Amino acid sequence: SCSYQKFASCYHCFYKLQPQLTRSIYDQFISQLQSSVKEEIQEVKSEGNLEGLFDLLDKIVEEAKDREEPAWRPSGIPEQDVHSALVPYLLKHRSYLRQVLREKEEENRKVAESVLAGRNKIVELQQLIQAHRQAWQ
Repeated sequence: SCSYQKFASCYHCFYKLQPQLTRSIYDQFISQLQSSVKEEIQEVKSEGNLEGLFDLLDKIVEEAKDREEPAWRPSGIPEQDVHSALVPYLLKHRSYLRQVLREKEEENRKVAESVLAGRNKIVELQQLIQAHRQAWQ
């Protein structure tokens, strides 16, 4: 859209009089336009921290390449979306809680056994004391 032919046709009278000058003006115009656009792009990049964001986006893309399962996308039905997001987490948490429960039950079983052993020891000691007392009497 910025061809020299279009530029020359816009300034047809001037082009007829001095075609080399028209070409020089066109070249300067294009060069200044390009530098202006580059400055604007650089300013937008620096204001929005786009380089950092693009680096982050590149990192995310690289990480996604190694992923085997597809990325999560919302279905448009909030109940399903919440369900699909929460159920795996809740199942994992339930598995963890069951493991903790098994450990605590095992710990409680061992403590109960030691309490019973202690009670049996107390009963034996009471019987021994009773036997000694009767022997002294």
